[in-house]
Amino acid sequence: MTTTPERQRPEGEHEVKGLAFRDEGEAEQEAPPPPAPRQPGRRVTWQKLTFLPAVLIAVLLATWLWFRQADLDPISENALSNGQVSKALWQQIELVVISTFFVLIIAIPLGILLTRKAFRKATPVAMAFANMGQATPAIGLLALLVIWLGTGMKAALIGITVYAVLPVLSNTIAGLKANDPTLLEAARGIGMSSLGVLGKVELPLAVPLILAGVRTALVLNVGTATLATFGGGGGLGVLITTGITNQRMPVLMLGSILTVVLALLVDWLASLAELLLRPRGLQVAT
Repeated sequence: MTTTPERQRPEGEHEVKGLAFRDEGEAEQEAPPPPAPRQPGRRVTWQKLTFLPAVLIAVLLATWLWFRQADLDPISENALSNGQVSKALWQQIELVVISTFFVLIIAIPLGILLTRKAFRKATPVAMAFANMGQATPAIGLLALLVIWLGTGMKAALIGITVYAVLPVLSNTIAGLKANDPTLLEAARGIGMSSLGVLGKVELPLAVPLILAGVRTALVLNVGTATLATFGGGGGLGVLITTGITNQRMPVLMLGSILTVVLALLVDWLASLAELLLRPRGLQVAT
């Protein structure tokens, strides 16, 4: 009777009651390595950088070509000559930049203050005033400020600022309240001070919502700044009102197109800032 030769087993393999198994250490050594974590995608793509600017440049170029061949009467030429267009555009940008600056230095610190334990009871009152500022029609608010302060850029800036406080304030409060309490407790548990927790944990986590509110406020400011002309504040609203009152379509079109282009450009720049300032730990791999 012949016997079959015993099968030669690989090193580290044993047999118990007819079942083969390998040492635990050997199995772990031969296990395939875990897949490498995916790297987060690029924050700003070339499409994001080029598409909207290209569209805006095309719109401006088409507008310029149309005006070159348009037959303007003396009233339209007078409204658009002597640097009136560049002056109105610069005044519009100045109104937006200054008013947004005041919105930021008012709304963000106030939002932080209202999320602290000692001032939380004042949140409904502050939000009620902010809602009143935006619920009031912008032209009516500007008229009241002109009656109080007189005509000029000062009244226009106050009106634009009051009108745009709400989105930044509400988003700041919402962003800070949405933070995970366990993360804040962990930060305090390792000995961080209250200011340290605010600056290194709470605010970085709330940045996406805060930036979204700032972006909304910027676009609101561009639109509201066109009403500054009714209070003597200048801006692109001068061209729009001139075109309406004198029934000059070229002047009206130019003021409207420049306002739309400026609003889209500001929104595009704010979206880039929103992507670049977002903490890298909050980026999602794509």
